[in-house]
Amino acid sequence: MSDHDLPPVRRDLARRFEAVRRHTLTLAEPLSVEDQAAQSMPDASPAKWHQAHTSWFFEALLLRPHLPGYQPLDESFHFLFNSYYEGLGPRHPRPQRGLLTRPSLDQVRAYRRHVDTHIRRLIADCSDAVWDEIAPTLELGLHHEQQHQELLLTDALHLLSCHPWRPALIDAAPAPVAAGASEWLRHDGGLVEIGRGAAETGFAFDNEGPRHRVWLDPFEIASRLVTCGDFQRFIDDGGYREPRWWLSDGWATVQQQGWRAPMYWVDDSGDEKGNGAGDASTGTGSRWSVFGLHGLRPMDPAAPVMQLSFYEAAAYAEWAGARLPSEQEWEAASTLPGIEQLDDQVWQWTRSAYHPYPGFRPLDGAASEYNGKFMVGQLVLRGGSLATPPGHTRPTYRNFFPPAARWQFTGLRLARDARPRAETHA
Repeated sequence: MSDHDLPPVRRDLARRFEAVRRHTLTLAEPLSVEDQAAQSMPDASPAKWHQAHTSWFFEALLLRPHLPGYQPLDESFHFLFNSYYEGLGPRHPRPQRGLLTRPSLDQVRAYRRHVDTHIRRLIADCSDAVWDEIAPTLELGLHHEQQHQELLLTDALHLLSCHPWRPALIDAAPAPVAAGASEWLRHDGGLVEIGRGAAETGFAFDNEGPRHRVWLDPFEIASRLVTCGDFQRFIDDGGYREPRWWLSDGWATVQQQGWRAPMYWVDDSGDEKGNGAGDASTGTGSRWSVFGLHGLRPMDPAAPVMQLSFYEAAAYAEWAGARLPSEQEWEAASTLPGIEQLDDQVWQWTRSAYHPYPGFRPLDGAASEYNGKFMVGQLVLRGGSLATPPGHTRPTYRNFFPPAARWQFTGLRLARDARPRAETHA
């Protein structure tokens, strides 16, 4: 059956399925076969694995339970490409995904084609009752794959950063970031509603709701993100050598890991002590280069700083005489006139622990493991990044990582308690 013959709702989801699946292959295309098999650290996964796992998701949650007579391409893939779904059986250890030299990349692509063919059949042939049951899971699968599209890029970037050549993933020059002064924007606080409401249309993950009310004291938030030039001033002022700016766990991590700059910053001066050099406000004499998707390039002082851990973001905020916003403040401020760079540069660390909202209930079935079981030991990030697929973000989106994670496109926006109005207008 052609998708033109499908009911409009099914046709729309079928076309979006094709587009999302195609985009994953497009993102992986610049990587060599060898690139796509390698794993650079336990927290990252090979590009080949991402392509297989996203296919596994559709197979495990849709095709196996809902398509009569479905035959897997290879039964062993159910074990190899499970990520963390305990209810669906055992899995290959995450730190050893780079050892999966087999199946080959060609076989993984054949697996994707196999799954795609049968998802098309499921969409076309299932009854209306089955469609009503599977459509939410199919939608979840699309957004799950979009999450892995960003992970594919961040994991590949970490892999390439380990190579002496520091090769670019994208050959073209990066789009310039418009320079601009950051201003303090005031929010008067009060009783505000946060989260995704049950009556709202469009997709949202289960952790974005229920919508609920919270009390916010008046606060101010920066209109723009902290830049590389801003962060260089922190480095030049001895930020990585001064324990007074750091949380205890953060300072211990700095000492253990030898951090003295953001993750992909390269010191061109040969100054191993991390002393200051040059004028960060203008870029004159700056000693830093930054490795990114476009390769190793001179640090752009106007570009948002990225690849920061929560510890580094919190230390910078303390040094700057400010703080990180709570996730509730961030969401409330997302509608303020004058707010910029919300979701197209870096995910922004908040000071909020990743906890369930009041009344949270996970999804039913295997998808119940999607978000809820990670609600401990993580911090919330809001916004989106330059690696986030278009259309994947919204103001209620709750990303989360442990505080030491810094290989993602993560940065910060400053906040502070609101000053009295008389002082603000002085």
